Amino acid sequence: MVREQYTTTTPGTSLERPKNEYVYKIGIYGWRKRCLYLFVLLLLIILVVNFSLTIWILKVMWFSPTGMGHLRVTKEGLRLEGESEFLFPLYAKEIHSRVDSSLLLQSTHNVTVNARNSNGEVTGRLNVGPKMVEFHGQQFQINSKDGKPLFTVDENEVVIGTDKLRVTGPEGALFEHSVETPLVKAEAFKQLRLESPTRSLSMDAPRGINIKAQAGNIEALSQMDIKLHSSDGVLLLDAETVRLPKLPEGTRGGSGISQGLYEICVCPDGKLYLSVAGVGSTCHEYSRVCQ
Repeated sequence: MVREQYTTTTPGTSLERPKNEYVYKIGIYGWRKRCLYLFVLLLLIILVVNFSLTIWILKVMWFSPTGMGHLRVTKEGLRLEGESEFLFPLYAKEIHSRVDSSLLLQSTHNVTVNARNSNGEVTGRLNVGPKMVEFHGQQFQINSKDGKPLFTVDENEVVIGTDKLRVTGPEGALFEHSVETPLVKAEAFKQLRLESPTRSLSMDAPRGINIKAQAGNIEALSQMDIKLHSSDGVLLLDAETVRLPKLPEGTRGGSGISQGLYEICVCPDGKLYLSVAGVGSTCHEYSRVCQ
């Protein structure tokens, strides 16, 4: 640095300034100046390259004041237009499609939707795979548009809330255990068949069982015996004609020989009873059984 000396004088006096004995040049010269210019030029080139890359990234990623690419930021949340691919898990409170299109979730392996509690534990899981759809949770329920439960499954029971359950399989429906239903009905012009191939078929009702065929016959087939039992009441056969075509008939023998055969008798009120068969009819209109 250059040291300068100043001399103060009073008005009216003249003093000669001392001459500077040493003079120094202020500035950068030589190779330092060239290095500085080179450094400034390098910074300018880096600034231009960074600015160009920023413009290119903004153009490629489709940045705009409302979002980026197909992603738009609205007051209701985020909006994606077109197809989007997520490489990592997606966390969202609600996902819905536009009014005029459907929502499509597609994957090359499977699609898994998890529901977690505040501790991060999975409380419900829906897994859609190439061969099976699995659901893990306490209850699975399908509702209609008006909120009516159509199908409900939990650990204790399966509830079908529709007015009519239609089974269209050619072999019908197979139930391994009991079935509780108010009505079993076949389609129009189709036959209704209740069958137990290896076990017995039992129908229980506290107030009665009604079997009705409006345009056809009712058949009951069994390998062994068919028993009609009423614990408290009567067995009523209400028909114009009651036939027993395969009932064995006895042969005429000596008097007083019944050959172990019995005769079915009918009381005036419709009650049936057995009577030891004889040469003639042994049924009496005023029998003790009928009274």
